Amino acid sequence: MASDSSPVPVPATTGTVTTAVPARLDRLPWSRWHWMIVIGLGTVWILDGLEVTIVGNVAGRLAEEGSGLDITAAQVTGVAAALYVAGACSGALFFGWLTDRYGRKKLFMVTLVVYLGATAMTALSFESWWFFLFRFLTGFGIGGEYAAINSAIDELIPSLYRGRVDLIINGSYWLGAIGGALLSVVMLDTDIFPKNLGWRLSFALGVVLGLVVLLVRRHVPESPRWQFIHGRSEDAEELVSSVEHRIEEEKGERLPPPAGEITVHQRASIGFGLIARTVFGRYPRRAFLGLSLFIGQAFLYNAITFGFGTILTTFFDVPTGSTGYYFAVIAAGNFLGPLLLGTLFDTLGRRIMISSTYLLSGVLLFGTAWLFDRGSLTATTMTACWCVVLFFASAGASSAYLTVSEVFPMETRAMVIAFFYALGTAAGGISGPLIFADLTESGVVGDTALAFRIGAALMCAAGLVAAFLAVKAERRSLEDIAEPLSVAKEAQAASR
Repeated sequence: MASDSSPVPVPATTGTVTTAVPARLDRLPWSRWHWMIVIGLGTVWILDGLEVTIVGNVAGRLAEEGSGLDITAAQVTGVAAALYVAGACSGALFFGWLTDRYGRKKLFMVTLVVYLGATAMTALSFESWWFFLFRFLTGFGIGGEYAAINSAIDELIPSLYRGRVDLIINGSYWLGAIGGALLSVVMLDTDIFPKNLGWRLSFALGVVLGLVVLLVRRHVPESPRWQFIHGRSEDAEELVSSVEHRIEEEKGERLPPPAGEITVHQRASIGFGLIARTVFGRYPRRAFLGLSLFIGQAFLYNAITFGFGTILTTFFDVPTGSTGYYFAVIAAGNFLGPLLLGTLFDTLGRRIMISSTYLLSGVLLFGTAWLFDRGSLTATTMTACWCVVLFFASAGASSAYLTVSEVFPMETRAMVIAFFYALGTAAGGISGPLIFADLTESGVVGDTALAFRIGAALMCAAGLVAAFLAVKAERRSLEDIAEPLSVAKEAQAASR
């Protein structure tokens, strides 16, 4: 089993169970059941992309007289964006702990409800403080989604497909961004909707889509891996047997025998002290890797996602009602990255793909900054440059979530995802929009080019870290990549 140093002591336990559940899940062929998991859990990223893109594109409209809010574009792309990210960081930590303690399914239902309620209240904003408050709470729900869903996805998807599925699901954020960009074009058309109504309807549509996701998600099961460690081994066995039977009927053939068993001490919860000792004591290199990947992508994405519309209107005189067309193009590039490159993360491997996507996007962004600073770009060519940069950056950014989800022990998974998401996003995602809003608002080309260079440097730095520290996790069981803290080593040895 993989480890950076000596084992962490296991606390008192409540029982011991031997199970083949992980091996049985990993040897399953792709099936309709897996598609149900992808649709039920992955669609929330579409909602996140819809949310963030709408805010970025309506920033100029909200600042106009008659919008119904007394707010500036810089406050929307700066303060409101930073509050959204701060809420996401807080929600990730809060719900991440609850997810490891009470299960994946309960929390990915609760977090979606929080998101829906806060989004509905955003649509009803009448003062800037109300808008700021519910942007924070919307982020609070989304942050919880990241922890609960990434842990569930990796525990339910077979190891053969885990990399590409995780990347594509995280990349589906950009399908929502395309929808948000095009939706904003319609909603900001004053010939169709008044200035004080169109942006509200945009948020309301997000609520409607979220309700549909909620209905689908009811059918997604609890993670059997979580169940057998938390004293529900019979439920785990029953669930996996049911899935196996369903897949055998679908494929018309018997499944091969599982590769092996694991014996664990069951427990109710994991303390923060043990999680900290595991992450920083047992896996320090993996911790540094995760932090580097998250800071790099968080600064780049939160800065650009919240500020791209402002760049177009400030430097290229693009009307606020037309920025959505441009954003839809770069969003398409973002989705195509994980879609077309995802398989390579499972074949060529994690290390080469993570490092190369980060480095390529960073180098290309340096080139974009140079061209922008020289005045060589138009709105169209600027968008084309971003499309190429983000084709690679999107695959790299999605791999950050994949990495922290699969390289730490199962009992800590949701909390570790939450921790790195919160820490990396707090460093890059809160400071990014605030810095970027000030730089773009200045109207000075050199200031915005500087922001590009900072993002590029952080992406390149993260790529270099991945080149040396990325874990070869492709096609390996989660239990092989990081041994569970609850494993009963004495029983394992006796069974051999």
